[in-house]
Amino acid sequence: MITNTRLTAPAAPTEETRYEEELARGLVAADEEAFAAIYRRWGSLVHTMATRLLGDTHEAEDVTQQVFLGAWHGRAGFRPERGPLGAWLVGITRRKIVDALAARTRRLTLIDSAGRDADTTGPDEAAPDRVLDRVLLVDALARLPRHQREVLCMAFYEDLTQAQIAERTGMPLGTVKSHARRGLHRLRMVIEQHRAADADL
Repeated sequence: MITNTRLTAPAAPTEETRYEEELARGLVAADEEAFAAIYRRWGSLVHTMATRLLGDTHEAEDVTQQVFLGAWHGRAGFRPERGPLGAWLVGITRRKIVDALAARTRRLTLIDSAGRDADTTGPDEAAPDRVLDRVLLVDALARLPRHQREVLCMAFYEDLTQAQIAERTGMPLGTVKSHARRGLHRLRMVIEQHRAADADL
């Protein structure tokens, strides 16, 4: 027995979907107007996710900036066949939030470690100087602008190269080098000032 089978045509893309695809094409083509529209469309979602998971509005603002900076620099890596643009941005947001939480943990661990070392006494006469240098380093790092601090922490404590730091943060390599150079200069100045003050006592 032959039956007539009615084939259902695939659903036509909605206007919303077509607009998102248009924005995605604009992003890949480095269209700044499309990128601005992407920020207006998903910026609030990204910021809300970051605020909810980090519990800090200022950190959430930093993460939001990093997400869209990373999206712009990594736009060539967007593959529409793997999912829509919104899902791609959410994926970047999750990675940046994880990075922010890891950076927060490293800072707390470093401060805690410096505090424990400061309470430790031993026969080594050079130990107080080493502890002081470590405490000064923590203090000096905390005073650096955020990008300089992050670049130096990744270089010092994760042993990342400048190219790896650029890949992780989405910053151009030249910007990473500039942050590292300026950050190191500030660290030297702060530590030298502390030592000069101690020598005058």
